[in-house]
Amino acid sequence: MFLEIVTPEASIFQGDVDSVTVPGVVGEFQILNNHAPIVSLLQEGKVRISGSFAIDKAYEDKFSNGDNGSKVLRINSGTIEMNDNKIIILVD
Repeated sequence: MFLEIVTPEASIFQGDVDSVTVPGVVGEFQILNNHAPIVSLLQEGKVRISGSFAIDKAYEDKFSNGDNGSKVLRINSGTIEMNDNKIIILVD
């Protein structure tokens, strides 16, 4: 599935991923391939991305290493939309 993470300054990630775990307002949840369409608000926490992908060198400093080769992005709040195997996460 395709993931795009957008901040007010730039699109900091675009690529194919295996899974995304996000801090929803009623609890953390994971999105996998062929997930049902969803729109949700996000709260402060960590976005975890798993799969084989590359992060643009200009934005590597925004991500930290997580478990099992995953990458982690700390966010204050945001919105996520999943539809037709494309995820867009708007964060600040």
